[in-house]
Amino acid sequence: MGAKIKVLVLDDSMVFREVLSRGLSVDPDIVVIAKAENPYDAIDKIERFQPDVITCDVQMPKMDGIEFIRQLMPQHPVPVIVVSAISESVFDALNVGAVDFVTKPNVQSPQSVENFIKDLIFKVKAAKKAKVVTQADTPELDVSSVSKIQSKQVIAIGASTGGTEAIYKVLKTLPKEIPGIVIVQHIPPQFSKMFATRLNQQTHFEVLEAKKGDYLETGRVLIAPGDQHMKIQRIGDRFKVDVFFGERVNGHCPSVDVLFDSVAKEGGEKAIGVILTGMGYDGAKGLLSMRRHGSRTLGQDEGSSVVYGMPKAAYEVGAVERQLPLDQISKGICQLLR
Repeated sequence: MGAKIKVLVLDDSMVFREVLSRGLSVDPDIVVIAKAENPYDAIDKIERFQPDVITCDVQMPKMDGIEFIRQLMPQHPVPVIVVSAISESVFDALNVGAVDFVTKPNVQSPQSVENFIKDLIFKVKAAKKAKVVTQADTPELDVSSVSKIQSKQVIAIGASTGGTEAIYKVLKTLPKEIPGIVIVQHIPPQFSKMFATRLNQQTHFEVLEAKKGDYLETGRVLIAPGDQHMKIQRIGDRFKVDVFFGERVNGHCPSVDVLFDSVAKEGGEKAIGVILTGMGYDGAKGLLSMRRHGSRTLGQDEGSSVVYGMPKAAYEVGAVERQLPLDQISKGICQLLR
C-alpha cells in the first residue's frame, strides 16, 4: 500500500473544518495532516507539513480563497480543491490555479453531507495525481485559413478535471467562423449554466447551456447541462441537439461517450472530436467510434493536462489521431477544417 494522501483543510468555520476533516479521514488512503482557519495560518502549515492536496474555502476573512490561491501557486504549486457555495467565484478560483471544486452541502442533511464527502474524497484522489498548470496567455489564431468552412461540420469536445480552463483557452483562440461546437464538461448541474454564461461573456462565441431542440450554427457553442446527457441528430444539412436525463455512463451524467457516440453516427466524416484533460476514461470509446466513422480526432497531451486520464485512455485505444499541447489544440482544429 502506498503512502497516504496528506490533506490540509482551510476553512474559517470551525464546524465545517471538522465536517471536512472527519469526512476525509474515513477513507484509509487519506490523512488530514493539518487544519487552518485563514490563509496566513495555512501558509505556515503548508511549509511545515508539506500537504499533497489542499481544500480551500472561497469566502474567508483577511484574504479570500481566490487571492490565497493566486499568491500560493508561484511559491507552493500544491493541488487545491475549492469548497464553495454555489457561486461563479469557483471559476475565478480555477482560473488562478485550483484544479477542481465541490459544492458545500446542507449540513442539516446527512444525505447531503454524505454525498459531498464521497465527491470530495474522489476529487482529492484525483487532485493527488493532478498537475498544477501555470496560467499563460495563448496567442490568437490567424483566421484566414478557416474562412471558407462548410457549415455542415460539427466539433465535439469532452473534458473533466481541469476542463473548464482548457475549454476557455481553446474557445478563446478559435475563430468565430467555424462550425457549431458541442461540449460535455463534467460539472455539477448548478454550474453548467454559469459556465456557459461566463464563456459567452469572455469569448466571441454565442455560448449556451444546451436545450432540447437547439440547432448548431456557425459561431455557436452548446454545453450539456450538468445533470443531463447530450446527443446530436442530423436534420438535412444541420445538426440538432437532444438533452435528456438518464443513468450515469462511466460514472458520469453528462457523459462524453454518449455525445461522441451520437456524433460518430450522425456526423461521421463531417465531424471533429477533441478530448481534453480529465480523470478516468469517459470519452475514449466514443472517440474511437468517431474515428472509425471517419471523423478526425485530437487529444490533449500529457504535459499540458491537469489530469492525463481521459486523453491517455483515448490515446491508448487508438482513438486519438494526433496528441497536441493545449495551446496547439485550436490550431489543430483549424488545420482539420481546411
